[in-house]
This record gives sequence, structure tokens and C-alpha cells, in this order.
Amino acid sequence: MTTLVASTDKAILAEINEPFSVTSEMVDFFNENGYVKIKNVLSPGVLKYYGDIITAEVIRLNTLNKPMEERSTYEKAFLQIMNIWTKNEIVKEFVFSKRLAKIAADLMRVEGIRLYHDQALYKEPSGGITPWHADQFYWPLNTPKTITAWIPFQYTPMEMGPLAFAEKSQSVEIGRDVEISDESEAILQDELKSRNFTMNDSPFELGELSYHAGWLFHRAGPNVSDQPRKVMTMIYMDKDIRLKEPSNSFQVNDWKEWCSGYPIGSVPEGPLNPVLFSR
Repeated sequence: MTTLVASTDKAILAEINEPFSVTSEMVDFFNENGYVKIKNVLSPGVLKYYGDIITAEVIRLNTLNKPMEERSTYEKAFLQIMNIWTKNEIVKEFVFSKRLAKIAADLMRVEGIRLYHDQALYKEPSGGITPWHADQFYWPLNTPKTITAWIPFQYTPMEMGPLAFAEKSQSVEIGRDVEISDESEAILQDELKSRNFTMNDSPFELGELSYHAGWLFHRAGPNVSDQPRKVMTMIYMDKDIRLKEPSNSFQVNDWKEWCSGYPIGSVPEGPLNPVLFSR
């Protein structure tokens, strides 16, 4: 792990670890609709501080250097760098934020939160769509008690491709066997439209972030601005969740890569999946 000489200001550390007030309305909205957007969770100063460091790590660790026109739909969607917390101590501070983990626990109504992994999702200028998909297709986990925090480091207007949610779609099982692709975009676009799901694709204010359930269908538009859409995500799970028999090759890879190959049926409590918050 990279060790940096500089240390984080105490006020910044205090902010990311002090509790945030989650209202009953937020909890009810999340559990009904499968997502919630919450304003003013992090200050501009905190977002700039950690955003600058994470951006530098994305640039350092990125290996996708093909021209945009030579990339697949998935590659056009974003630069994706995972588990940055294992490579940089200051990024680890952010990923291990007790404030962000407690919000996840409050929304899912669980006693504690375990990390699945982090991932930076940087949509470059001229980056393409992120097709409709549900994250939990990739995860060998035995309950739907999973949630992703989506944290933009800038104001994210429509032209940057903010995350869009199909409200209440976490409760239906259409398209749960389709990986993120042109196929998932076409299939789910038609299915979600025919079933009259409401889509929320509104911009994100600076300091606003979202939490969405693992089985909620979501997508993002292209980035037609001249600036990158810089986003960090943390994927959380109920601290007592257990591993299930993988049902596709992606889940096999995730089981080995992100869950340390812990035995099927056990709690994934290896070094890559620490408990970040417990009541």
C-alpha cells in the first residue's frame, strides 16, 4: 500500500466519520423505491480533497488507453478502477468513512455494514452510455441486503451523464440474468417502459450522493461535456450476509477476487471485506 507523507486535516477526518442524520422519510423512500438521493452529505472541501487524490490514483492505475472509437460499449462507459483503498492510505480513509457506512446501515435497516469493494467510475468526455443493469447480477451473495453509495466529486448536470434509477424495479426479476451490455440496454429499456417504471435521471448537486439497492435497475447517459464525470463508489453489504453458490462466471470471479474465496455459505470476513460500521 502506498504511504503518503501528508496527513489529512482533523476537520476533514471528523466530517467523514461523524454521523449524518438519516430521516425516516429517507429510509422509507429507499425501501419503497430502491434508491435515495441525499443532499449535503459531504462538504465541497471534503469532496475536493479526496477527489483530487482519487483522481490521481485513477490516472496512475488506469490501463485502458484505447481510442474511444475502438472500445466496447462497456469500455466507453467509464474508466473503472477497483479497490483503490488497498493502494493508498488516504483513499482508505474515505472508503472506510463511518458516516457513509452508517447511512447504508440505516437505509437497509441492518446492524452493521461490511465492505464489498470500492470502485472509481470516471466517465471521460465523449464517454458513452452506461447501459441498464442491476449490480447484484455480479455478486455471489445470498440476500438482497446490498447497497452502493454513488459519490460524484463535482456538480453533475445532465450533459455529464448522472446516474438514473428505475424506481421500484428492485422488486421485479426481469433481466436479472443479463450482464451490462448493449443487450441489457435494449431488453431492459423495453421491459421497464412496458411496465411503466418511473425513471429519475435528475442532476446531482455538489455534495449530493445516492444509495441504490443491489437489484435496482439503473443506467447513465453519455458524457457530452468537455470535463470528466468523476465518481467514487463504495459497495456495501450487510455484515452478516453469506456467500452463495455462484450462478454465473462473473460471480465466480467476484467470489475469488473480492471475497478471498471464502467458503460458500460462510460470511465473507476476509481482509478485503472489513466491517466498516456496527451498532
